[in-house]
Amino acid sequence: MNKYELALVVSAKVEDEVRDAVVEKAKSYIARYNGNVTEVEEWGKKKLAYEIQKMHEGFYYFIQFEADAQCPAEVERHVRIMDNVLRYLVVRKDA
Repeated sequence: MNKYELALVVSAKVEDEVRDAVVEKAKSYIARYNGNVTEVEEWGKKKLAYEIQKMHEGFYYFIQFEADAQCPAEVERHVRIMDNVLRYLVVRKDA
């Protein structure tokens, strides 16, 4: 099992319940592909480095998880088409 981190930037124009649902859905995709979520960090609302879809702010989430090598590609495939996700990135963490 490798350690990974999923970074999500969620739209600041949606309500708290919708943002929580986006994070829960991302966690369910990790679990679906035999991943184990170890930690979720919420950094809150931050200013974006550049405008994305006419927005200047977004909510940042970092989800640490352990999974097999094929899991990150599958998670990215699903997160790519999720509504309210402005940007995402899955990186492998060195032990």
